[in-house]
Amino acid sequence: MAPHNDIVFFHYSFSPYARRVTWYLALRGIDYAQCMQPVTLPREDLSALGVKYRRIPVMSIGRDIYCDTRLILQKLEEKFPAGALGASEPDQKAVERLLEKWNIDSGVFVRAAEALPPDMPLLKDTNFTRDREEYTGRSWAKENIARMRPEALAHLREAFDLLETGLLADGREWILKTEKPSLADIEAVWPFHWLAGIPGALPPNVISAKQYPKAFAWIDRFQNAVSAAKSSAPKPTRLKGVDAVAHITQAGFSDPEGHVDEDDPLAFKKGQEVEVWPIDSGSSHHDQGKLLALTTKEVVITGETKANKDIRLHFPRTNFRITAANGEGQSKL
Repeated sequence: MAPHNDIVFFHYSFSPYARRVTWYLALRGIDYAQCMQPVTLPREDLSALGVKYRRIPVMSIGRDIYCDTRLILQKLEEKFPAGALGASEPDQKAVERLLEKWNIDSGVFVRAAEALPPDMPLLKDTNFTRDREEYTGRSWAKENIARMRPEALAHLREAFDLLETGLLADGREWILKTEKPSLADIEAVWPFHWLAGIPGALPPNVISAKQYPKAFAWIDRFQNAVSAAKSSAPKPTRLKGVDAVAHITQAGFSDPEGHVDEDDPLAFKKGQEVEVWPIDSGSSHHDQGKLLALTTKEVVITGETKANKDIRLHFPRTNFRITAANGEGQSKL
């Protein structure tokens, strides 16, 4: 086995999305390397790899680079099947997917971001707020954040209600009644855990352990389980950017090239030049390359580093757009 399983994880420490993956790696005891990134653009290490995608985190295994935590977690489940955290029964797999979509696609995390207290030190950093305005396409001015916050808290209270009176109502320790945290817990807990750890984010008269004792006890249990796992898991190898890039470009590909589904509604052909980008945030950053694989879950294109080394870029299908690179035809999901 290659050092640190050939995994290099690009992230910054307080990214709520990155925590989904670092929690998973710790709970699994999977060895990996990490390359810490700045909170705002530019991110020169990823640029050196030829990656235009601007969101954090990004994970490489060999010369395959995986974008979006939905795909990253899926790949880790596939590549390290012994002791996987995902459910085995179809109905429980469906719960996992629905929790993923609930938090990412149906707006729970967006509301969590809108609930940040306007006096947070980070929100006084104009470099950060300008970066996030480009990323999200909305104003991050202090008065706008203050205006959105009450509505966001109202939506979050409804989400806490679902945890308290639905998913955790019978007193279970973990979402799927497992003996330890599962992938379903990661999919469910991360935006609530993030907010609970930010001073002033959740007004105690609205959302606290007093109103939601089961939900907050579950958040605490999860944190304790992750802390215990980290104490016994391999400590991540910390790589400087130049070393991470060198490691990746000298490695082999970890995935087979794949195939293009002939019945896919987009009707693209293998080898066709395409552009791929997310449509929910970070949408002005497009990656372009030859299409290598297209399935119901994933799109894979060729890429090239600044040193002219071939890589492969992997994206999920959900909320990513694929178009012919020459711009002909309509934009397609």
